[in-house]
Amino acid sequence: MENSAGKNMAMDFIIPRTHATELLSSKVVSNANFSRKEENLPIDIKENLAITKCSGETQANLASVITHYVETLNQYSLRNLGYPTNQNFNYDTLASLLHFHLNNAGDPFLGSSFSLNSTRFEVCVLDWFANLWEIEKNKYWGYVTTGGTEGNLHGILVGREQLPDGILYTSQDSHYSIFKIARMYRMQCMKVSTLVSGEINCVDLKALLLAHKDKPAIINLNIGTTMKGGVDDLDLVIQTLQECGFTRDRFYIHCDGALFGMMLPFVEQAPRITFEKPIGSVAISGHKFLGCPIPCGIVITRLRYINALSRDVEYIGSRDVTITGSRCGHAPIFLWYAIKRKGLIGLQNEVRKCIMNAHYLQSRLRNAGIGAMLNRFSSTVVFKRPLDEEFTRRWNLACKGNIAHVVVMQHVTIEMLDSFVAEFLQKRSIWFEDEQFQHVCIAKDIGSGNCGCSMHTIQCHD
Repeated sequence: MENSAGKNMAMDFIIPRTHATELLSSKVVSNANFSRKEENLPIDIKENLAITKCSGETQANLASVITHYVETLNQYSLRNLGYPTNQNFNYDTLASLLHFHLNNAGDPFLGSSFSLNSTRFEVCVLDWFANLWEIEKNKYWGYVTTGGTEGNLHGILVGREQLPDGILYTSQDSHYSIFKIARMYRMQCMKVSTLVSGEINCVDLKALLLAHKDKPAIINLNIGTTMKGGVDDLDLVIQTLQECGFTRDRFYIHCDGALFGMMLPFVEQAPRITFEKPIGSVAISGHKFLGCPIPCGIVITRLRYINALSRDVEYIGSRDVTITGSRCGHAPIFLWYAIKRKGLIGLQNEVRKCIMNAHYLQSRLRNAGIGAMLNRFSSTVVFKRPLDEEFTRRWNLACKGNIAHVVVMQHVTIEMLDSFVAEFLQKRSIWFEDEQFQHVCIAKDIGSGNCGCSMHTIQCHD
């Protein structure tokens, strides 16, 4: 009887209680805490996108939907200013690869029993980044990730495995993934205050380290914060750890490079992010500066740390040491192609152009009376948040509190910036005719020297 009941329970669990045709009209489940945002699309577009035909759709109809979507994307690209994704790329040469499923499951340095992989390309990309961040080939390990968040997941996991009772320290301006990771790994997390630039406040860090001196420290170091592009001072963080009595075996530093971890090595007089210093790992997003049609990233760590994470898996003929199992085999080839095509000189020229255009935007805004901040070595221009949400969405701006930003990437031209500033000024003149809108001081966000409010403008001129 027990076996029979067990079988019935298993069958109840496996077999759906509704037929597939009944699912076509299923309702969206929502409550006070969670709901799905419905896009305000024309009815004909919604009908074309909905998957409802049991017999399948014709190739012509599908092509028509995609053509319309591409036209929409082209319009969005003309005003894509707020998020760090380089749209200036061309991978037409690689189109034939879309006829293959490429899967890099397992350790890229060992390969796997699945032959349709691109691990040879992946290792070449990893070697290039290892050289960029100054660690010898026989002393590093890494892989191509799905993006910056997975790189952070892996880097902080390596730190946690080295220091199981370690406390995670990260600035309040860190990417949201860091706090999510702390929750996922159930790590004690100390949020450290920041300077106006977005850089970690080492005075506050020191106080927190001293208050928890009995436990090891796992530091998340930001190489360009999400909103302000502030770069944490690696040397000062290391000095602070040493002053607090943390020896090399009692701290681990993960560097969240996201966008600027790729740019900083090409900027003159910029601080060096290098494994010659006592860091444990570096992660960047590949789709940000290099540009890629799919999200991807890189994580590099020290080889000696990896054994604690790895397990042999006979099924794939490799080691399981990555966060995900199956990994996109196309992403490493896109990255390889971009690096080979541009070369070091090409990448350096792109970095210079982005930073130069960022200075141009800051100057245009400040000359127009709009307060704007641009950190040194950065291409992120921070300014007062526009009062019109429609304008914000139109230019795809990222906002937080009273501030917004433009991240100047390779696809952002002077003409695009001029158009943005002209429309911004036109909108501002309309907003402030309305008595409901008032000028807001953002000195606490970007500093009094950068604030464009009347009080601080007068102070700057005195």
